[in-house]
Amino acid sequence: MRMPLLMVLAFAAPQVHAEMWKCVDQDGNTRYTNVRSDAKGCKALNLEPINTATAPPAIKAQPKPPSFPSVGTDTQRQRDAARRKILEQELAQEQQQLELARKQLAEQQSTRLGSEKNYARVEERLKPYETRVRLHEVNIESLRKELANSR
Repeated sequence: MRMPLLMVLAFAAPQVHAEMWKCVDQDGNTRYTNVRSDAKGCKALNLEPINTATAPPAIKAQPKPPSFPSVGTDTQRQRDAARRKILEQELAQEQQQLELARKQLAEQQSTRLGSEKNYARVEERLKPYETRVRLHEVNIESLRKELANSR
């Protein structure tokens, strides 16, 4: 039952054509509609069928010219290993900086200044410390993603 229905829809689809009307009101405003009941006093538009084209054939990969620069497998492995080592070092530094930023934030959270009778002032004082902690957390997350994507 499904197959005949699909075949009918497949062959009927190219014949589908919507009627369009151009409507201009007393103020000169133009609107277009495809609803027949809204098209009273409007001018019917004669639209050509939509042109369709097939996709161009796939382009085959061209062979590399002999003078094209390339990197050997061993060289690339060495570069990847060096890159991974640098990323791991950066990750370790970011983790240390995150711990330091968290300690500074905790110290500031435990400190109450006499001039801060309003909690908004406390939040204002803590904001740079919280921002620094968040920055290091985002950096660590990015470095971990980069390490996961490395070979």
